[in-house]
Amino acid sequence: MIAVLNYGMGNSSSILNMIRKAGGEARLCSSPSDLAVATAIILPGVGSFDNGMTKLEKSGLLYVLRQKVIDEGVPFLGICLGMQLLFDTSEEGLLPGLGWLNGAVTKFDFSKLNLSQPLKVPHMGWNLVKPLNFDSLYSGLEDEARFYFVHSYHVNCANESDILAVAHYGYEFTCSVQRGNILGVQFHPEKSHRFGIQFFKNFLKGISHA
Repeated sequence: MIAVLNYGMGNSSSILNMIRKAGGEARLCSSPSDLAVATAIILPGVGSFDNGMTKLEKSGLLYVLRQKVIDEGVPFLGICLGMQLLFDTSEEGLLPGLGWLNGAVTKFDFSKLNLSQPLKVPHMGWNLVKPLNFDSLYSGLEDEARFYFVHSYHVNCANESDILAVAHYGYEFTCSVQRGNILGVQFHPEKSHRFGIQFFKNFLKGISHA
């Protein structure tokens, strides 16, 4: 069972619908007992870093979540804020993140660039994603991988080996990460039409082979 964590911070219904279109089944999870039987976990996220960590703590899911992902190696996908929460710290808040991946979340800063026109923050809209590896989440997207973004902050990985894909907005930034069973994307695959469907098909395929 794919569990989509219901902690008040994400586009849960859109994710459920897209997974169904990709041929899979998922359900919202708001209790530790539901999470305990999950064979894959998705952490959505829309909003601020500290609010996300606070709600995750208050949800009562955090202990079981760590047990499933870190101890048992269950496939995990963090989306947008859900990816940022994987890291140690964020400029957006004061609370520590999950710390499953090493690095920090920083705000887009174009002050040192000589741009002919100023770029708006948040970075909002469609953008090309450049995968560094097409064998996993991005299989079938070799010709074009275009996804929908809405974010003001991006991750800086301490370990380059964790970077799975990059995108460009003023400068190149990490938009997808992976370390073992832990995956994350800054964009919204649930809002990315045919690209998102292919993405979730790849995620489902990876779960079946886990």
